[in-house]
Amino acid sequence: MFVQNIYMIDPKLRVLQLVAHHGTVTAAAQALHYTPSAVSHQLRQLAAELGVELITQSGRGIRLTAAATTVLRHAEVLSAQAERARAELAAATDEPEGSFTVCGFSTAATHLLPPAAAALRDHYPHLRVRVIEAEPARCFDLLLAGDADLALLIATDDTPPASDTRFDQHPLLDDPLDLVVPEHHHLTERRTVTLADAADESWILGRPGSTYHHLVRTACMAAGFTPDVAHYADEWETGTALVAHDFGIILVPRLARLHQDWPVTRIPLRGEPAPAPARRILATNRLGSRDRPAIATALDTITRTADTLLPPPAQG
Repeated sequence: MFVQNIYMIDPKLRVLQLVAHHGTVTAAAQALHYTPSAVSHQLRQLAAELGVELITQSGRGIRLTAAATTVLRHAEVLSAQAERARAELAAATDEPEGSFTVCGFSTAATHLLPPAAAALRDHYPHLRVRVIEAEPARCFDLLLAGDADLALLIATDDTPPASDTRFDQHPLLDDPLDLVVPEHHHLTERRTVTLADAADESWILGRPGSTYHHLVRTACMAAGFTPDVAHYADEWETGTALVAHDFGIILVPRLARLHQDWPVTRIPLRGEPAPAPARRILATNRLGSRDRPAIATALDTITRTADTLLPPPAQG
């Protein structure tokens, strides 16, 4: 029981960390599966116990006080130390028990997480392993809330920096983006193209706010243009089906497998003038937890699996 609960030094500190991470009580409540009133109540309790003010109103939002910043700094140290203690205790246990959760975005959940979950199941038969498919932002929420132990995500401008003291981040691989066009498109005459070669095309992107939408827009703007978005599709299959019917073009990660019967062509991108766009895939865990046997096993399997991926682009 101690090994399972040592991380939760004080649940109210976790509430404060989620409020600081999201900037609002409502968003923190959603991440924690609490009501906003429950979050506010825990913040008031923590403030009363510490004898300091933690948040103040700032217009329609809230602002953390200097005291809250101090508490958060020490909470991160305590959390990391508790994770190290948990890892040390787990390493001394012959047969790890309890639950272990891995989460990741769709492509990772397809290619990387199942082998890791299978390795954990085989190594630790008494460990309950759970896989959650989730957007990268949600993966950070799951880690911070203690609802996941290891996450696979895509690095974006919104990803916490490598220096963030709450997390351990491990680069796994760079997944190149290929241009997908109808099979009769004029660009299919070339073996490679630049992103700027497709600047005048109609584009199919993920919905605004999604990681894919952000990734494509950032790549296009680095190449010197803003994409003319004709349609929105979050799934590669949907987007590629639209391409097959001449509704536009898309960027698809090399790891994404497309239907072989669709009349589309994948074309590798070369980096002129901006570097060729790619998704950087990271494995992330809470700081201090990396030496837990289950995390070490999962990371080893994920790393070895990642080394076997990324086939060359093929016509779809």
